[in-house]
Amino acid sequence: MRLFNLFLAFVFSWLIAEGQDLSELEKRNGFKDIKLGTVIDSLKGYKLKKKFLERNEFPAKLYSVEHPDYARIGEVKVNKIEVKTYKDVTYEISVVTDKDTRIMKALESIYGKSEYDLKQETYFWRSENIVLKFRSHSKNNLEMVYEYLPAYKKMKEDKDQKVDDIANDF
Repeated sequence: MRLFNLFLAFVFSWLIAEGQDLSELEKRNGFKDIKLGTVIDSLKGYKLKKKFLERNEFPAKLYSVEHPDYARIGEVKVNKIEVKTYKDVTYEISVVTDKDTRIMKALESIYGKSEYDLKQETYFWRSENIVLKFRSHSKNNLEMVYEYLPAYKKMKEDKDQKVDDIANDF
């Protein structure tokens, strides 16, 4: 019985530690001061690259972001930052860096052990509102993609509202 209680204590402490790591993902809410769920006007150094349809349906915009504050993560060079918006609200941040194993180590020290998607060849962390994906971008680059899940929910709600509007017009 004593061994069982010790085992339960270990499992609960491990689960609590895991939850704390992912709460850090929610707390940070993006990359540096580029925050998910905020309006594009709050960013430094953004430029519109193109308008497009997210999932071939929702009007969105893709921006490049260039500012000295985002040029490095520690000693690692940041090569490119892109931000996607829906109704001018940031829902995806893509950060491409030089390939450096310290990036993954740093991410795991902040957010805990990642999960791995074998099909997409992507490591990821998922909290209630945010998914952070980490993968190889090319031979010499890595990519981190932050996704804001409430934005996808909003897209679905907007689509459902359009259907309701059509139904109510009969």
